[in-house]
Amino acid sequence: MVTSVHQLDDGAWVSVNDSREVNVSDLWLLARSSVCDCELTDFLAEGFVEVSVDCGVVEARIAGQCIGCGESGVTDWLELGRADPETGAFRAVVPESVHVPERRTRLAHPETPPE
Repeated sequence: MVTSVHQLDDGAWVSVNDSREVNVSDLWLLARSSVCDCELTDFLAEGFVEVSVDCGVVEARIAGQCIGCGESGVTDWLELGRADPETGAFRAVVPESVHVPERRTRLAHPETPPE
């Protein structure tokens, strides 16, 4: 089954298989954030900048702000959840658990230059 992923409402929602699944305004606990130098970052998600899906893994880059130091920026790729390849059912990650953003080796869009 093909997984369809889209940004809705100017980046306020991520739709997976035509269902609103992940919204902004959550606090994400990030370790080794690309946004600031805090060891652990309570990151307030303000908008989804880019979304992608690969083999059922739904990922996004999120614009927002560190609650601790006030630094604003865009995260590296974060896993939002996984879509079952057979049923399309989506299981979101828990934003309050610790996430370690890592740079992906694949590109979301072929025309995007590597970082």
